[in-house]
Amino acid sequence: MTLIIVGATGTLGRQITRRALDEGHKVRCLVRSPKRAAFLKEWGAELVQADLMRPESLPAALEGGTAVIDTATARPTESIRDLDWHGKVSLIQAVRTAQIKRFIFFSILHAEQYPHVPLMDIKACTEDFLAETDLDYTVLRCGGFFQGLIGQYAIPLLENQTIWVTGETTPVAYIDTQDAARLVLRALVVPETSRQIFPVVGPRSWNAAEIIKLCERMSGRDAKVTQLPLNLLRATRSVARFFEWGGNLSDRLAFAEVLASGKPLSAPMQEVYRILDLDPQTIGTLEDYLREYFGRILKKLKELDYGRPGSRSKAPKKRS
Repeated sequence: MTLIIVGATGTLGRQITRRALDEGHKVRCLVRSPKRAAFLKEWGAELVQADLMRPESLPAALEGGTAVIDTATARPTESIRDLDWHGKVSLIQAVRTAQIKRFIFFSILHAEQYPHVPLMDIKACTEDFLAETDLDYTVLRCGGFFQGLIGQYAIPLLENQTIWVTGETTPVAYIDTQDAARLVLRALVVPETSRQIFPVVGPRSWNAAEIIKLCERMSGRDAKVTQLPLNLLRATRSVARFFEWGGNLSDRLAFAEVLASGKPLSAPMQEVYRILDLDPQTIGTLEDYLREYFGRILKKLKELDYGRPGSRSKAPKKRS
């Protein structure tokens, strides 16, 4: 099977690439910058330069593929509408032209419930667009990933920086990207996943306060936490709408409101495990993930004598 992975340099995409290679698949990664994606080539993947915003670059990149796994999404400096809508429509159309039937699309849990949030509305519209095609697609709806919590909570705590939270935060059933990658590769070969939508979430939901307490317990340090009023967040979004440069900022602040709504981003996974024939006991927990992370990082910091006055050592960057 020749798997074509879009967004392979991202946190999730690289884990899917690694897992697919380990399972013996031929993997082709569509990348905008081969230099930035050189590590994927070292792993054994084929790199093809292509860009969702340049539809003419897609046909040659897709030629001969068996299945496409799309994990790409706009970066903070990019337009959500341009890449996550126009770019994805171009990709889906190119996949059909290339006569590739199998297509895996990553969406967001409960996206259809938030039409006022641009990214979630676009994800829901893309799901609808896929349903109108003849593709053998599978939509996987995620809530969040363990890896994203490192930059949000763990690193600020280690560097004695402020962790910003809103008064009421949404409980999210985060999952390890390695487990998500395992689910993707199973979904590719299980017939029951054809033209279906499945949640991809972890064993339990966590709100910000619970994650901070967990980080404090695992690190043995106290966090500096400051609450950001939700009304201020909304006001900032309203102001950003009035400026040309603020469109993307406003879109992302809208998504931040979802994470501050208090409405859980979670879903039952029993049926998913049954269909994919996976043991739920093999799905990693946030406790184990953070225990391993802080154990490894604190050992490294101790070796570097991080706490010594005058030391210029920095806390390591988040793990991908």
